[in-house]
Amino acid sequence: MESIGVAGGIGAGKSTVTEYLARRGYGVIDADVVARHVVEPNRPAWRALRDAFGDAVLASDGRIDRAFLAEVVFHDRSALARLNRITHGQIGVEILAQLDQVTGPAAFVALPLFKPEHRAIFHLTRVWGVLASPEVALARLVGARGLDERDARARLANQPSNDERLALVDDAIWNDGTKAELYERVDELLVARGLA
Repeated sequence: MESIGVAGGIGAGKSTVTEYLARRGYGVIDADVVARHVVEPNRPAWRALRDAFGDAVLASDGRIDRAFLAEVVFHDRSALARLNRITHGQIGVEILAQLDQVTGPAAFVALPLFKPEHRAIFHLTRVWGVLASPEVALARLVGARGLDERDARARLANQPSNDERLALVDDAIWNDGTKAELYERVDELLVARGLA
């Protein structure tokens, strides 16, 4: 079975790609979904986040207040590094456990924070990069997701550039156009890997 990483920054369309792959019947593991799971109340990462950021990081129901945490970490690089230290190891363990459960010709792992070491950790045979121009990504964040423009710009500024991402991936999927064009490019890559 092939394990293919799907990397991409916020607003690039990585989730659109993985949702399409899931509809086509491929196994998809999304690091963002796993990240929400590992910080559920009373799990080790939840306790570590509460200890690191104080009770202010908790919503009234005891869950991590993701909006509050995002506001803190996307404007403070040291806080972002602290968040990543707390959660990344546990996210990796969970992704590996889910990969063991996938059957079929390929599993796709959505990794918004892809790093070269992820190839070995997750036994990736290929990495696809979903990319959008900064202007398109910003428009999606403000328009479709309803983020404040200042917040959207701060989130984009904390991510690698397209050039940095291109240096790390095997195949680029540019997503400045329509969904139909995006799906066509994904289909081309599936055919090229003998997975369609």
